[in-house]
Amino acid sequence: MPTYLINHLRIPADVPNDDGLSYLEQVEATVAPFGGTWLAQGAPDVVVEGAWPGSVVLMEFPDRAAAENWYHSDAYQKIVHLRVGSSIADLVLIDSLPEGFTVKGFAGEVRAAIAAAGA
Repeated sequence: MPTYLINHLRIPADVPNDDGLSYLEQVEATVAPFGGTWLAQGAPDVVVEGAWPGSVVLMEFPDRAAAENWYHSDAYQKIVHLRVGSSIADLVLIDSLPEGFTVKGFAGEVRAAIAAAGA
């Protein structure tokens, strides 16, 4: 089951510094051995609701283990300070939904759990 990395990224003054550019030049080589791919990157063209300062990075990994192994790999840990020191980021991993998932079904599961807790 694929796992997605979502990074809400803010770069001071909206221009990457030398460390930020160094990170970008090196990060792809750390991701490749773990099957990670970039799906989207950049500032949103349209913010439909709320505010979204900065950019978004969306990546896909084959599974949770691959994503976590990449993040904790020696190769990535050698460069992560370049990103952390030159940007503000909220980075999360989230697994893809199981086959057949529906939002209506999810709501039903939540209602059942609430009812069971109240019983």
